[in-house]
Amino acid sequence: MTSTDQDLWQRVKKQLRSELGDDVFSSWFGRMEFESADNGAIRMSVPTRFLRNWIQSHYSERVLSKWQVEAPTITRLELTVRTAALRPPAGQIKPSAPPAPMREPREHALNGANGHANGHASVPFMTVHETLGGSPLDPRLAFESFIVGRSNTLAHAAASQVATSRRGESLMFNPLYIHAGVGLGKTHLLQAITWAGNRGDRKVLYLTAERFMYGFVSALKSQTTLAFKEALRTIDVLVIDDLQFLQGRSTQHELCHTLNALIDAGRQVVIASDRPPADLESLDDRVRSRLAGGLVVEIGSLGEELRLEILKGRVAAARLHHPGFEVPMPVLVFVAKSVTHNGRDLEGAVNRLLAHSKLTGQPVTLEMAEREMRDLIRPAEPKRVRIEDIQRVVARQYNVSRADLLSSRRTANVVRPRQVAMYLSKVLTLRSLPEIGRRFGGRDHTTVLHAVRKIEALASNDAALAEEIEVLKRQLQD
Repeated sequence: MTSTDQDLWQRVKKQLRSELGDDVFSSWFGRMEFESADNGAIRMSVPTRFLRNWIQSHYSERVLSKWQVEAPTITRLELTVRTAALRPPAGQIKPSAPPAPMREPREHALNGANGHANGHASVPFMTVHETLGGSPLDPRLAFESFIVGRSNTLAHAAASQVATSRRGESLMFNPLYIHAGVGLGKTHLLQAITWAGNRGDRKVLYLTAERFMYGFVSALKSQTTLAFKEALRTIDVLVIDDLQFLQGRSTQHELCHTLNALIDAGRQVVIASDRPPADLESLDDRVRSRLAGGLVVEIGSLGEELRLEILKGRVAAARLHHPGFEVPMPVLVFVAKSVTHNGRDLEGAVNRLLAHSKLTGQPVTLEMAEREMRDLIRPAEPKRVRIEDIQRVVARQYNVSRADLLSSRRTANVVRPRQVAMYLSKVLTLRSLPEIGRRFGGRDHTTVLHAVRKIEALASNDAALAEEIEVLKRQLQD
């Protein structure tokens, strides 16, 4: 870079700092470097793709205009991400050809409902989603393809309400928290909300918890955390999937601050997980409390009628690409009765029928379906037992209150039920000893271990106590 170029760049930076302030300048432009200039193009670089995309979307015209003040021959700005490769020598700013229009950020042409390229997407939606490293979206996961049944009616209605709200309207519930087991439709609803945002005037961002963690850690490494925070807090609807995978105290604290900032500013937050907020043991108390303060909705298991409708929808979608694919109603009914685990197994069942039909040229029959579905027919999962359920059932059995179990009382009529409840929490849940202790009034894990060993020893010599424990297990697992 020549001294002339250096002088020009220093003056451009001075203009930007004066106009934007020290904090904003340092966040976005502190690590921007001059690369070269020729033929009317000024080439700058930044260390991360995130910074490049954000500056292109929000500051490119401003930066170009500052360069044009210093060098009127500049007609366009090119911004790249620096690599470890050797850079070409920086050139002088030279007279250029007649002015050409500045390059604009690439626009996407996806339709919000089905993902086909039949119209320009709204620039705020797609630009923000790409700029912030939004998680990939599946164009099939729209409201139009979601099958509504008894188990998911409330979740679908709440998601639809969020999706159809307009900027500036009061929010009916915030945050919206949807929880369910694997393959029951959580991700479908969250992505449907995101696609629907493409039709409105709001900025909608869909992130998995893993992607949120990656973005935050990358910002820490590249010293752009202020920019990361500022960008997230401009979102109108923040959608986070698979929250159960969020790890790390600093990441959780950042999520908590982000949730508080968005909710307090009247922005919508939508979260999905495989369990309710109270059962997210690894999360900070403040995060769980904030999540529980909105609308918490569970999607239940798929009933047979709903499974049949899902199968019909999958077959109809497959027929669009394979017109000769037919599945007789008796086969659909058999699959709906037999494959009960989740929606992904149902999709897998249709794929097997399709593969058999296409590869063998034979029609789909009930006999063939019974043979192909054999390994998808699983025994029903045992009921998931929660520590709160254990405390409630044990308290009722021994005629004490749940508050007694969590208290510091040491009377005999409370100590034994508390130890039984701790024992059952250890054998009926996957919770660790420290987690169980925390759920029993903040006790140490050694207290829980002592209770487990005590009940095991007593039950091996006391038939009546052993029978009591078996009765409690049956009540909790039925």
